Amino acid sequence: MATISFLVAFVLCFVANLLLLPVLKKAKANQEILQYVTEHNSKKGTPTMGGISFILAIAIVASVFCDLSVKGVAVSIAVFVGYGIVGFLDDFVKIKQKRNLGLKAYQKILVQVAIAVLVALFVFGDVASGSSIRIPFTDKQVQIGFWVVPFVIFVYLACTNGVNLTDGIDGLATTTTLAYLVGMILLLNGEATLLDAKGDTYALEQVNNIVTLCYVSCGALLAFLCFNCFNAKVFMGDTGSLALGALVACVAIFSRMTLFIPIVGVMFVVSCVSVILQVAYFKLTGGKRVFLMAPFHHHLQKKGWSETRICVCYGTITLLAVAVLMIFGG
Repeated sequence: MATISFLVAFVLCFVANLLLLPVLKKAKANQEILQYVTEHNSKKGTPTMGGISFILAIAIVASVFCDLSVKGVAVSIAVFVGYGIVGFLDDFVKIKQKRNLGLKAYQKILVQVAIAVLVALFVFGDVASGSSIRIPFTDKQVQIGFWVVPFVIFVYLACTNGVNLTDGIDGLATTTTLAYLVGMILLLNGEATLLDAKGDTYALEQVNNIVTLCYVSCGALLAFLCFNCFNAKVFMGDTGSLALGALVACVAIFSRMTLFIPIVGVMFVVSCVSVILQVAYFKLTGGKRVFLMAPFHHHLQKKGWSETRICVCYGTITLLAVAVLMIFGG
């Protein structure tokens, strides 16, 4: 069933891209290129908002192949689409006003926080999710009680911004998220075995459905990568990156594996930390920089790395992080 869901999502997303591309071109939904990223001058005129294709594919196929009576997976799909809508509005403003900045920062944050608060409260009261969090490299879980609410809110904001920052070159966010999802499938299969042994039926059912969601998402993203890899025919835009950030968070949160995100999503962490370090060092030193440009993938570009090489390295490092978890009892 997982293989079928993967294939159906791939085909649907591929066809959706074929149909969507002419529409985006006709609507002149082109990405405005940042002037200071000189390596991207050739990308001017490339359509954006391509994330619509995999959002639709994942939402439709997951709704068919997942058991929507399992609340965690139903909420995951809804949150995934919800953040995608926020990104769509941001992209729409950019296109309409012909500038790289869309919604005001506070507008995006307010909506993201509002969604995250609702999900966090749901997680706290959900039997299959609750306030238990699995500890990496052990088979133990820890109860954090109501602290799970602010923790989940933080995770959603961190993940959405992490994926958004990683979406800076052709195929990078797509490749890295694909590697993350493949890693989570491997880890969640092991988690399902543990839950089965413990007799935790509710959590087991939810984890199994989250695994199906991961398979569906991998199929759709692999199809999108056919159009998004270098030299990209379409960008995912904030429509796609915010949705994927929410998906990255949901997969871990609803399987009680939130603490695995910094490890499996290590390259998203690199994107966030590199920006924070760059900004802090710039302000503290009166204009000096740690990197040639942040996020870190732009630093690598300035060093002469090709976009394809960066994507391969980001995906490989992600899978190596998963291998470390599995070898040492993740």
